[in-house]
Amino acid sequence: MSMWWSLHLRREAASVPLARRFLLGTMETAGVDPDISYDLSVALSEACANAVEHGGDLPAEEPGARADGVSATACGQYRVTAYLDGEMCRIEVADSGPGFPSRGTLRTAARPSAAQPGGEAPLGCVTVQPPETAESGRGLCLIEELADHVHFGNGPGRGAVVSFDKILKWREGALLMVS
Repeated sequence: MSMWWSLHLRREAASVPLARRFLLGTMETAGVDPDISYDLSVALSEACANAVEHGGDLPAEEPGARADGVSATACGQYRVTAYLDGEMCRIEVADSGPGFPSRGTLRTAARPSAAQPGGEAPLGCVTVQPPETAESGRGLCLIEELADHVHFGNGPGRGAVVSFDKILKWREGALLMVS
């Protein structure tokens, strides 16, 4: 069995816990293992917070529309879609902002890490790490750590798209458990 849902949310801070609670409720009802649900909810929160923070603004000189023709309504919203299909959950968060810079600028600088043999950069984390004193900027790397597969890209035309997958584990007697 599979299911999916999609939310169109305002780019407001209050939308982040709303999306998180909706996902957690879906996962609990379906019977997904609480640890997996928690990882996905934290990753979703980070992706939503990114959309709220960077998801698009109206030019000051053009109230009601942006220079590229995107309406004020679209700029003030972002979309969250979740798919539960068999053993996999895919979540996608799309906004109408400027999108991500070229992938080359998202790559981590080769910094030595005590956690990795040979001083190599940590595996899986391809986003630029912020300074240790920064108050933000860790969300994309956190998503990469919590999900099994992550894609950061740009939507057709304009906007960032964060998509991530995680293999599901089910509680005993789960409604959607794979047979």
